[in-house]
Amino acid sequence: MEGVGGDVASMASSPVQQRANEAWRLYQYYLDKTTPHAVNRWIGTLVIAGIYCLRVFYVQGFYIISYALGIYILNLLIGFLSPLVDPELDASDGPMLPTKGSDEFKPFIRRLPEFKFWYSMTKAFCIAFVMTFFSFFDIPVFWPILLFYWIVLFVLTMRRQIAHMMKYKYIPFNLGKQKYGGKKASGSRSRAD
Repeated sequence: MEGVGGDVASMASSPVQQRANEAWRLYQYYLDKTTPHAVNRWIGTLVIAGIYCLRVFYVQGFYIISYALGIYILNLLIGFLSPLVDPELDASDGPMLPTKGSDEFKPFIRRLPEFKFWYSMTKAFCIAFVMTFFSFFDIPVFWPILLFYWIVLFVLTMRRQIAHMMKYKYIPFNLGKQKYGGKKASGSRSRAD
């Protein structure tokens, strides 16, 4: 009988918890309102990234945080460019990427959707920015080595990703309306005569 009384006690939460829930709902409401405004979201993220870069440049430190941020963003980018069902890893009966011109068209579905990619990247820049205010995260390193290593890692990863895209013939970007080279409408030819 002790469990029945526990339900009543859990329903009466503290005022602090109620305020936190209200704040979370308000945050989620405004986050949901930004969903259709992709260009504005990315402009905001670029502004946040610029502020972070200015902070690192001004302080002349926190290169380890910047390197970790770069690795995390590279990981997000791989998820953004990868299909949900990878033909190399998963031989399932579900929707697959077309490999021949005669295959049925199946839309490209990302492993990491654009909104989650944006949201994760923006959170990462905000967290990295806050970390630059704590001196114990400023580990002295020779930053050119980290930059060189990150560039090599980026080039190798993107080369592998582009080879995968070419092998399975998919483009992870919407390049506009598909144009088909099929039959032309005969009605447009008769008007020209």
